[in-house]
Amino acid sequence: MMPAARESLLDSAYTALARRPWSAVRMVDVASAAGVSRQTLYNEFGSKEGLARALVRREADGYLAGVDRALATHSDARDRLTATAEWIAGLARDNALVRAMLTGCWSERLPSPTLSAVPSSSAVPAQRRADGPLPSPGDFVALVRDRAVSVLSGPGVNKSDSADLARSCELVVRLALSCVAAPPGEGGVSDLVRSALHRQLAG
Repeated sequence: MMPAARESLLDSAYTALARRPWSAVRMVDVASAAGVSRQTLYNEFGSKEGLARALVRREADGYLAGVDRALATHSDARDRLTATAEWIAGLARDNALVRAMLTGCWSERLPSPTLSAVPSSSAVPAQRRADGPLPSPGDFVALVRDRAVSVLSGPGVNKSDSADLARSCELVVRLALSCVAAPPGEGGVSDLVRSALHRQLAG
């Protein structure tokens, strides 16, 4: 099957989930909306659980790709971390699956795939990856922190500076997540992050 068809099926599943609880999403409707047969859908994902895992994996990948883009947007470390925090809070506000992945709070409306790997008999490489372990909220914090550290630490950074940078990056990620749980007032995420980083990062 072409990757485009897989994406189209995942798009259909995502759209269906926005309209009704996952328990009410029917495989036949997802296939029909994507313009493929139900058999094609089962060949690609194996089961509804397989489709759920693939959907969560895609949203996780999209989230991390957005983090990478945010970290590449500016030259100043504070601006990069602020952009990253805004991306985290903004996407989690708009995307219920990302919010659940980052907070561990899966509502009854959403699929809640197990985070551990499941046995995969799929011949589809993308599905075998989706059947692998899915990141936990703590994993996401570490993934974003480590991405930020690798982008922001230049050559010749000593161990102590590197540890400080890692702490600052983790602080920003956790601040952004707190804004997901309790949206900030005027000034939003960026004001919170900038004031937190004021003493943490030099110029």
